[in-house]
Amino acid sequence: MEASKLTGIERELVLQYLIDGNVPVTVTPVEENSGDEQDKVKPASSALFPIAIKAEQLKVLEQGIILLTNPPQNVQNFIDKKVKVEFYFNRLGLYFETKIKRIKAGLALVIPSSISRIQEPSAAPRPSEFSASLYFSVNQKSDIHIDCVPAEGYRLFSSPVWKDIEEGSQKRAKAYLEEFIVHARQKGVAGSGVQLIPVVRYLSEKIVKMESVQGRKNPLEVLFVNHERIVFGQKAGNYELREGSEYALEMSFPLPRPLTERKIFATCRVESNYFDDDKDFMCAVCRYTSLQEEDARFLYEKVSGEKFI
Repeated sequence: MEASKLTGIERELVLQYLIDGNVPVTVTPVEENSGDEQDKVKPASSALFPIAIKAEQLKVLEQGIILLTNPPQNVQNFIDKKVKVEFYFNRLGLYFETKIKRIKAGLALVIPSSISRIQEPSAAPRPSEFSASLYFSVNQKSDIHIDCVPAEGYRLFSSPVWKDIEEGSQKRAKAYLEEFIVHARQKGVAGSGVQLIPVVRYLSEKIVKMESVQGRKNPLEVLFVNHERIVFGQKAGNYELREGSEYALEMSFPLPRPLTERKIFATCRVESNYFDDDKDFMCAVCRYTSLQEEDARFLYEKVSGEKFI
């Protein structure tokens, strides 16, 4: 991992950048392990979510010390604990590890000698049970497509249930669900409402993470598929899926040998867009506007396990 560390000159440039123009940072607790195992970022719990600190809430001194001014109250939980501090430098994701200390002037972080580039985690191989592409026109001249992948931990081909949602997120999810059901009913698009369970799960569980490169486009995450709708999740600002807009959709399903895959072509319209309270993440609930009957039957039977009538 030495290649990920900044050189001395690079560190000085970054330090001067932080001093000259304060930038927002994200602070995440780090779990310190005994033995040879490297420190790991501790999974977020109800008290240990990553905390965003705004530019106006910090001041960087020439000595390489960050003073925190009126930071979020829950930063107090991290005093005298090791944290990972992440930020962007010219759109490049960087981080360092340090401890939050209480001093006479308030809370402070010492910038260590080692600053590293954020590395994208190696993607664990996932079963390719499904993939999709969403197509739309640009200036009515050319078509471009967005790759769509199954969201990790979501069972696309079984009916969503409430217990799929992490226990610590269920209170927030319940508040979202009550709000979104009212909205969907007012628009006349509620249906059975089952499509909203993965929506509120995604918006209540998802956590903002710094990336190796700021603003990079990522595939849409597929949260739900049945014979009537498909639901996408993404970081806000990744792609603009406009409410009421129609898109072409290609879905691919691997089949047992000697067959290769089944492709389904459809069009869908964005029924509703839903955002979390902080507008960090959004979900687009899309209803098919054209779908062959045999494809609707295939999707119904794949999700429900019952014969399409």
